[in-house]
Amino acid sequence: MAADDSIVLKLEEVHKQYENADRDPVPVLKGISLTVRRGDSVAIVGPSGSGKSTLLNILGSLDSPTRGSIQLDGEELAYLSEPELATIRNQKIGFIFQSHHLLPQCSVLENILVPTLAATGRAPADAAERARQLLERVGLGHRLTHRPAQLSGGECQRVAVVRALINRPSLILADEPTGALDHSTAESLGDLLVELNRDDQVTLIVVTHSAELAAKMGATRQLLDGQFASNAI
Repeated sequence: MAADDSIVLKLEEVHKQYENADRDPVPVLKGISLTVRRGDSVAIVGPSGSGKSTLLNILGSLDSPTRGSIQLDGEELAYLSEPELATIRNQKIGFIFQSHHLLPQCSVLENILVPTLAATGRAPADAAERARQLLERVGLGHRLTHRPAQLSGGECQRVAVVRALINRPSLILADEPTGALDHSTAESLGDLLVELNRDDQVTLIVVTHSAELAAKMGATRQLLDGQFASNAI
């Protein structure tokens, strides 16, 4: 049977436990299965300690499951070496964190171009123009040469969104992207993520405590004690 090209991410019975020298292993994820298609938007919600951060790290290949399968664009990540996983993270996954992690000594444009340097140490010829176009789209075309200290928190997060998009990834993973923002700025950033997801068919998975942000996504999955509580909310 031919592979389904519309599936970006597929998890099957993913378990994760951490070894403890003094006690039994600590289970964190207990049989997570998830299928995410191109252009989907999914919010993952749940209380602190439910396994959300661990799951996001596994989705982004920053951690590996104890057992189970995780496929990105039809490729099984468990069989890849660390250098191969680093290439996957750079080319196919865009990360947005609660803290923007912009380099303070670099301009907005330089920060955005950092992910494009991984392969050769030089940005592709069209990367700067793509960065400019994306910055215009998020309302920051006039901020190219500014440094992070000259921007508001919301502006820094928008720069982080553009940085996540610069390599045209298959998947955007956002970890509490509005958690450090005031309500109005958080709402604006949530609308931006929805717009990019809708217009560019960028697949989006958001871990959030914000009910408002979760409501903007196409589906919500609730994680409780390492398991999804139901198919969707």
